[in-house]
Amino acid sequence: MVLGRSQPGVWTSYREQAETIAASLPPLLVEAERVAATVAQGVHGRRKVGVGETFWEYRHHRAQDPMTAIDWRQSAKSDNLYVRENEWEAAESVWIWRDNSPSMRYGSEFASVTKLDRATVLSLACASLLIRGGERIARLEANDPPAAGKSALRRYAADLVNETTSGQSLPSLIPLPRFAQVVMISDFLTPAADIEIVMRFYASGGIKGHLVQILDPAEEDLPFEGRARFEGMEGESDLTFDRIEALRDQYRGRLHEHRSAIAAAAQRLGWSFMTHRTDKPPQTALLALYASLSGEIANTTWNRV
Repeated sequence: MVLGRSQPGVWTSYREQAETIAASLPPLLVEAERVAATVAQGVHGRRKVGVGETFWEYRHHRAQDPMTAIDWRQSAKSDNLYVRENEWEAAESVWIWRDNSPSMRYGSEFASVTKLDRATVLSLACASLLIRGGERIARLEANDPPAAGKSALRRYAADLVNETTSGQSLPSLIPLPRFAQVVMISDFLTPAADIEIVMRFYASGGIKGHLVQILDPAEEDLPFEGRARFEGMEGESDLTFDRIEALRDQYRGRLHEHRSAIAAAAQRLGWSFMTHRTDKPPQTALLALYASLSGEIANTTWNRV
């Protein structure tokens, strides 16, 4: 359809949408690009040695290498035999999901941002860092195929800004290309068994995943004293306690059990699981996530970042 002067209402709608995105997007992108730029100084790209057309390096010939792999021109320059290795074009697709459920809008006086703010910045920064490395990214809940370049980042950011509040605390089960990777950023306060169902669905398709749990410091420490009333943000009943400090140890124990169950499921599937508090710098979480995506760190039971 060609939009002409005879459609002022359509133009007005597009302009209003653009102005809304423009008003919200710059702060998100500026913060995300700043975080990504800081981390980019300390990491290398995700390219690896393997099949490809771009020269990577020469290495000494090994007994298991076929004779056809020897680079005779380079070997003639010394007494050693050398094999020419090319670069593996590792432009795998990375699908990113950011939890947009009501519970993510929580933020206490102990942190300067909400969980949703931090999850948005981390997902944008992760996308920016991957695109800098030549990767293709996509939003897990979107219908658009993975793409690379600055235009892909702008589209991804616009999708996040336009996304309406979702009642889902876990991503949908969507078939993905084999050997893709998924990044899920959430508070992951839903039952561990439900989270494992999502992980197993994607892992059964050869997908490797990375879970980043984001919590407010108040959700970890339960620092309140005296009478406290907790309001359910996703349909749960409100709860009131007269001496909340009496439940602190029990609460922390339950949270630890919940996290341990998620971490154990992730480890069984070869996935990574890390936890991040909103009162900590986002750079630490992004660095650990990128290293996990690159396979530079081994999967651990539970990585605090």
